[in-house]
Amino acid sequence: MRPSRSSTEPAGCAVRFRRLVRGALITERGSASLEFLTVGLILLVPLVYLVLALSAVQAGALGVEGAARQAARVAVMAADDASAAAAVERVVTVALADYGIDADAASVVVGCDRSDCSEAGARVSVSVSARVTLPLVPDVLALSAIGSVPIESSATQTVSRFARSAP
Repeated sequence: MRPSRSSTEPAGCAVRFRRLVRGALITERGSASLEFLTVGLILLVPLVYLVLALSAVQAGALGVEGAARQAARVAVMAADDASAAAAVERVVTVALADYGIDADAASVVVGCDRSDCSEAGARVSVSVSARVTLPLVPDVLALSAIGSVPIESSATQTVSRFARSAP
């Protein structure tokens, strides 16, 4: 007996397989957009939060740095130590308020390299530190310490030799 060249499978099997593949493609036609939205949201939400958190920290850093720099400038221009302390407190309060940082929670340290800070050539250093809370972090269960970033900045200015001279 001669071997047959015809397939042992029925002719309708290939047709059914093609219909099955077409049917699967038709039923999955809308899932690509759903997968795109799901993956997009999973990636987009953390990315948006990261941008918000970094902008809050950057604003805090700019506020603290500006407060320290202006406080040092005001401290070297003051006539005496008492007026310098009041001017530094006022400048720090205004500078931190501009950036939305609570000035009552910030700490300010004023130092001098000499005993008389108003002496010509004296170097006055001001250090300002504060905590910037991250956005969307609740204050319950003492999370404010965990959900905040400490920021510190210092600035140094020299008292001018011409600042105290009388005409």
